[in-house]
Amino acid sequence: MLLLRKNWLLGNKITWSTLKKALCTSSSMADSVLNGYDDTQVSLMKEECILIDRDDKVTGSALKKTCHLMQNINKGMLHRAFSVFLFNSEGRLLLQQRSQAKITFPGHFTNTCCSHPLHTPAELEDDGGEAIGVKRAAQRKLQHELGIDPQQLSTDDLKFVTRVHYLAENAPNPGVWGEHEIDYILIAQKDVDIARNPNEVESCMYVDPEQLQQMIEKSKTGDILITPWFRLIFNKLLLKWWHSLGDIERHRDSTIHRFCGEGPT
Repeated sequence: MLLLRKNWLLGNKITWSTLKKALCTSSSMADSVLNGYDDTQVSLMKEECILIDRDDKVTGSALKKTCHLMQNINKGMLHRAFSVFLFNSEGRLLLQQRSQAKITFPGHFTNTCCSHPLHTPAELEDDGGEAIGVKRAAQRKLQHELGIDPQQLSTDDLKFVTRVHYLAENAPNPGVWGEHEIDYILIAQKDVDIARNPNEVESCMYVDPEQLQQMIEKSKTGDILITPWFRLIFNKLLLKWWHSLGDIERHRDSTIHRFCGEGPT
């Protein structure tokens, strides 16, 4: 095979070194969208996310970078994600402000933790609709971003409530990056110790519903940045969950709430 390849190259007057240089140039161009970003965040773009169809059936996998490019999102690429809403014993919701180092939605306030299960056996596992794989992914990222020990917040503590389908272009600098996800909503009420990772999280705080409403209002005038998925969930679903944390599982459903195409309100 190697001899045939060499003969083909010679017959077409192309040297192997020239071809290697062309391939390296192509690869470099493909990665040029990541130039200038934080090295740690760029390395995370190599994670393998779970590709799905509109019914949340697994269709394959792709790099995190590939999943978040608008050129692929505009062709329909869709991946699985999760959003954790962690409340303390006083019923206050833990928010995080995304680090300025983040490639998508830097500096935006959002729910406790938002990320992706990876295309691995442990995080693909469904366990009869209990989303155990997604819960494991949530534990992994809660520890990575906020230093929350999995022993303090078990998979049993994380209640799977519903799923949300949304699409949003990045801010600032739309056009290159975006999100197109079916987002698993996980809710927990537990007091935990926090040690934020500054590369992931700029700041964090606990808020009550009134304080969060004030933040949402300020975001309408640009005084504060809120992620689009968090805004949609707040506007459509969050308050009814917040008012019944002691009986949250009664809100569980098998619906995929479709919020694609809905702008900020």
